[in-house]
Amino acid sequence: MDATATGPTPPRRWYSILYLQVLIAIALGIALGVLAPQTGAAMKPLGDAFVALIRMMIAPVIFCTVVHGIATMGDLSRVGRVGLKALVYFEVVSTLALAIGILVGDLLHPGVGFDIDPAKLNTQAISTYVTAAKQDSISAHLLAIIPGSFFDAFAKGDLLQVLLVSILSGIAVSRMGATGARIAGAIDAAGQMFFRIIAIIVRFAPIGAFGAMAFTIGAFGAKSLVNLGFLVLTFYLTSILFVVVVLGAISRLCGFSIFRFIRYIKDELLIVLGTSSSETVLPAMIQKMQRLGASTSVVGLVIPTGYSFNLDGTNIYMTLSILFLAQATGTPLSFEQELGIIAVAALTSKGASGVTGAGFITLAATLAIVPAIPIQSLAVLVGIDKFMSECRALTNLVGNGVATLVVSRWEGDLDVATLDEALRRPAVAGAAAEAVITAV
Repeated sequence: MDATATGPTPPRRWYSILYLQVLIAIALGIALGVLAPQTGAAMKPLGDAFVALIRMMIAPVIFCTVVHGIATMGDLSRVGRVGLKALVYFEVVSTLALAIGILVGDLLHPGVGFDIDPAKLNTQAISTYVTAAKQDSISAHLLAIIPGSFFDAFAKGDLLQVLLVSILSGIAVSRMGATGARIAGAIDAAGQMFFRIIAIIVRFAPIGAFGAMAFTIGAFGAKSLVNLGFLVLTFYLTSILFVVVVLGAISRLCGFSIFRFIRYIKDELLIVLGTSSSETVLPAMIQKMQRLGASTSVVGLVIPTGYSFNLDGTNIYMTLSILFLAQATGTPLSFEQELGIIAVAALTSKGASGVTGAGFITLAATLAIVPAIPIQSLAVLVGIDKFMSECRALTNLVGNGVATLVVSRWEGDLDVATLDEALRRPAVAGAAAEAVITAV
């Protein structure tokens, strides 16, 4: 039955609001992890199941959004122009994030006083990451963008592979005339179906957040933060300052407030906080950016690409952690070596999508190319990586949202009036999404 046919929607109870449900679930997960660590660790399947449910929908959503956006764009040269603008923005802001991580590490010296001997560390916990890092050469990474077959991209769920297939399909459909128009219409209808499915899955976000948070606290323990607490605190503060100062300045130049934008995506931020993965809200971000006045074509290109090429939080984490490990192991770094780290990290960070733990793999890959710092020292960070992955994912999410609006404004297709109204009255802007959820 269509929910809109039953008359005006009654006022919602406070306990039915999604972000409040997620907040309560996170608090309960933390409590369970502290009071009953073994039981909390056993809740891991709840978080894994929710992430898996969302992840299975990402590939079809990206495909439908990108293909329909390109097919209806008209001028194919605009596709290349939008992509180029996005990549330029990503590279500039990502490099700035890498430099800020180095700068903060040099100013605060979070690793001084640890005097770690890498030879005495238990490196068994990082063996998997080191192996993955050694296999991640630049040529292998570029070739990995090409899937084994058209459907292999969807089977693996690799964002860059899906994006490549989607762009090629969108270009092909745009050149098919009337037949292409009918195909684009069918793909748009399929996309609406997939978003309906996601609306159903998102209602289970509190359960997923509860399970993931209970596991994190139960398995790793809050006490694991004590010895490395200063590094974690430094990373969180640096990320907050990056969002407020750097992204805030960019947002202001683009004509909106970063604080209003954060309030607008608060539901998604809380889900990411609970699951430690920004992929869990990728479909929701596509819809929310469109409601802010950005075109479907720009959103469809920038959001998926940004998940691999615009990882501000991961970049800050990488360079700050490298400086920490260098200081903790007594490894001096010259200014030239620090510039080299930024250059290497700018390459290795590409393709680290929102999957939990991807940031740690890219850190291992960077250290493997920078031999001055013993890669065994990574073992020091294993116990706190889960706590830092949450901040990485949150910062990445905000950065990609801002990037989408900037590129859309840069392209001249951002509806400023819609943007201003949605950010001033986020509850009204989100009414459409709530109507869909209620309907299903």
